[in-house]
Amino acid sequence: MNKILVIDYNAGNVDSVIKAVKIFNSNVIFSKNLADLDNCSKIILPGQGTYDVAIKELKENGLYEKIIYKTNKENIPILGICLGMQILSSFGYENNLKTTGLNLIPGKVIKLKDNPSKLPHIGWTSVKFVKTDKIFKDIDSEKDFYFIHSYKYIALDKKNTIASSFYNENFSSIVKYENVYGVQFHPEKSLGNGLKLIENFLNL
Repeated sequence: MNKILVIDYNAGNVDSVIKAVKIFNSNVIFSKNLADLDNCSKIILPGQGTYDVAIKELKENGLYEKIIYKTNKENIPILGICLGMQILSSFGYENNLKTTGLNLIPGKVIKLKDNPSKLPHIGWTSVKFVKTDKIFKDIDSEKDFYFIHSYKYIALDKKNTIASSFYNENFSSIVKYENVYGVQFHPEKSLGNGLKLIENFLNL
């Protein structure tokens, strides 16, 4: 079983993720079918959008509890990208709501500072590794990756932040807890280093 499941929860921006994964593994499925969660070796949560809508979509399709179970009980590695990273947290504060997330990496998601530069944060920004990790294999620290976001992830335990970046303030650009990874940038849009990070995740 070496199937890579890209979760379909109507969060957009998935074609480039699927294409990037297919460079390294052709056995990729884009699905919201619960049966596909039973037969995958890796899970990817892509997406752009809002925290509350994303969680609502996962719950309505029965994916919310299933993702938590597969990750916590069966140790299936999961990679959250952009919005997919943010919903790994305990809570998100978006659209004037407090929404309960997947709680796979305890923490909260709040709005970035919007001064002196305006939000959203869009463009290439340096990612500084603050821990060593196998997902960084053959990637140098402080290389640029492509971001588009207005919210930041604050990990409850600082050791779960393994890379940081700066836009108006320092923020976590990669978080990790055991087999769960979240990246705030878009590796699929970050050229060679981004593709290498995806390859490293698939090789975990």
